[in-house]
Amino acid sequence: MRINLVVPALLALHTTVVFAQSALPEVRVEDVRESPLNIDQRTDSASRLGLTARETPASVEVIDQTTMRQRGFRSVTEAAAGMVGVTAGDNPAEPSAFSLRGFTNSQINILYNGIKVGPQNMTSRVMDTGNLERIELLKGPASIISGEGAAGGAINFVSRKPHRGPVENETWVSYGSNNTLRAGFGSGGSTSKDGLDYRFDLNRASSNGFINDTGSRNAQLSGALDFQVNSAFKLFGALEHKQDHANPYWGTPLVPAATAGANAAGGIVSGGYVSNYNGTNLGAVTIDSRSLTTNYNVLDNYMKAEENMLRGGFEWSLRDNLVLREQAYYYTARREWFNNEIIAFNTGTGLLDRERFFVAHDQKLLGNKAELQWDSKLAGMDNRLVTAFDTSTLDFVRPGAANFPADTVPVVDPARGVYGLLTLQKQTTGIRNNALSVEDRLKITPAFALVGGLRYEMIDLDRTSVNATGANRAGFPYAKSFHPVTGRFGATWEALPGFTLYGQYATAADVVAGDIFLINPTQPVELTRVRSYEAGVKQIFWERRAEWTLAAFDITRSNVYAAAGGRTLNTAGKQQSNGIELAAAVRPTARWNIWGNAAYTHAYYTDYSFAGGSFSGNAPPNVPHVVANAGVVYRVAVPLPVEFGASVRHVGDRYHSDANTVKLLAYTIGDVHASVDVRKTKLSLRVRNITNERYAAWSDPFYPDQILLGAPRSYEISAVLKF
Repeated sequence: MRINLVVPALLALHTTVVFAQSALPEVRVEDVRESPLNIDQRTDSASRLGLTARETPASVEVIDQTTMRQRGFRSVTEAAAGMVGVTAGDNPAEPSAFSLRGFTNSQINILYNGIKVGPQNMTSRVMDTGNLERIELLKGPASIISGEGAAGGAINFVSRKPHRGPVENETWVSYGSNNTLRAGFGSGGSTSKDGLDYRFDLNRASSNGFINDTGSRNAQLSGALDFQVNSAFKLFGALEHKQDHANPYWGTPLVPAATAGANAAGGIVSGGYVSNYNGTNLGAVTIDSRSLTTNYNVLDNYMKAEENMLRGGFEWSLRDNLVLREQAYYYTARREWFNNEIIAFNTGTGLLDRERFFVAHDQKLLGNKAELQWDSKLAGMDNRLVTAFDTSTLDFVRPGAANFPADTVPVVDPARGVYGLLTLQKQTTGIRNNALSVEDRLKITPAFALVGGLRYEMIDLDRTSVNATGANRAGFPYAKSFHPVTGRFGATWEALPGFTLYGQYATAADVVAGDIFLINPTQPVELTRVRSYEAGVKQIFWERRAEWTLAAFDITRSNVYAAAGGRTLNTAGKQQSNGIELAAAVRPTARWNIWGNAAYTHAYYTDYSFAGGSFSGNAPPNVPHVVANAGVVYRVAVPLPVEFGASVRHVGDRYHSDANTVKLLAYTIGDVHASVDVRKTKLSLRVRNITNERYAAWSDPFYPDQILLGAPRSYEISAVLKF
């Protein structure tokens, strides 16, 4: 049924494009630096070979700063959700969490300028898009580039970089619903020193949140210098600083439909549920409409983090066909969570059971990445070989709660109280990682190329864990080594100019239980094995005004353990995922920009049995069958340049846990905006979720008694000045 709904929508989009093409007067498209989908843009996180997205035998998506600003993407979560087949959520336990091709959270590597700082569920934060040049998404197993953890793909956040040329400055400010304020300043260009270019960006954001008393604020500072010493040698250095503080929203509790009665909020969830926390049977569940903006956190709650990244290195052309690239980096982070995190309805008391949790991180990561690129001829055919060696050392200290204060509150008007007594214990993790990889591209003909590579990792893990008295917990300290070998082998064929067919086989590996920072000696300490087949089409045509991509994939992840709630794990056997992804964009004239994407994913477990039951055939949490986005922008000049735009997003039904007993129901939301250019300033008005749709945005399978609601209708005005 969902497929039947999407296909007419795509046909309607095609009809709209054709009508716009024929009904409007021909206007030459000028000064368009990038094509609509950016498939001819180089993507360093998808390959070290310097290939564009179209030349890479994999599904690669790039969204640049111009697109993020035009579509109103304020955070990386919003930006990722606009990409093909991606759903996203900001549950505070794992901010900026993503679902892609049936895989979620730490099965997708998160990179910052190509550097992995740790698993997503431990290290990612809510991040503003203001300092980013672009976001790159490599779909499917991506261990060849980023190593352990990339079963579903890798997302790379690329900071703005220096450019050669006149200095360009911009400043922006926006204000909207819930007292949401964003402001920033950026500057970049060449200095008076020949060969020295710079980039500097600063932005801040704050909001009261759409849930009562859930304010947040964050700030980002980034700066970079490039120094072209001579035609063969370039030095570079960069610094990023990020900090955030929030009184977070941990979710809205599932309650019995019979208890909510006339206050049941329809259209958000459906199904029946037995509480994972207290074991009581809620029967058919709903969301109480009186709790839509209720904050169930304690009064003294907080979540905060501070991160710093220092990078530096060089690029040296040793010969015309030999290039050495070197980058060293040092990353530090301090994070804290101090909250009531569990909110579970108890049918025995008719109240909500609450439980507190505290954890902190003190992380230090030192690493180095070296690459040697060699261009040569092999039997007269062009060949490029890149050999890379990555090394890093990580120290991670994790103080955490040894006790968990608990209480009960009513669903309506709860007395929030305070955290109470906190007793600490401590864990430490040390990880030494050395990886050797090779990638090669052989052009059999000017149109047909073979692309492949292998990566060998040597991961040494050391863990300690002591209780509140300082005594070692059972099984600690302990050490474990992992030696995964992963790779990618594929081909690209430009059958016609701008029309490329591709296919690939890829593998990946990740830790079977939780993540590599937290794995315990009592848990399985092996790696999963992931294999993927993918084939697709990428085309750019009509003088770079139009593009489309199509990908079909089949992925199997073996030796899987899955979250069962309450920080426990079940043996899940295998996870299968297959599907189709389609994206298209066209700029028929300088006035129009039309785009759309849709993805169908069938993800399910096999051999998922445990004491008391089986989840074989069930879908993983937060994985809809259908995700679709579409939008249109129209520009006119009467008498000032004016722009009107609209977009729509549809997310299908998803399940909130492996049990598949509770559905997060499908939703469709739309945004509209209008803007006008006055001299060098663009003024905009944007309305998000214009129909004020109520919907469930995300769920955390470790906290299945509650779900996270999506934001209601909101308004925003903004101004961007370039000078």
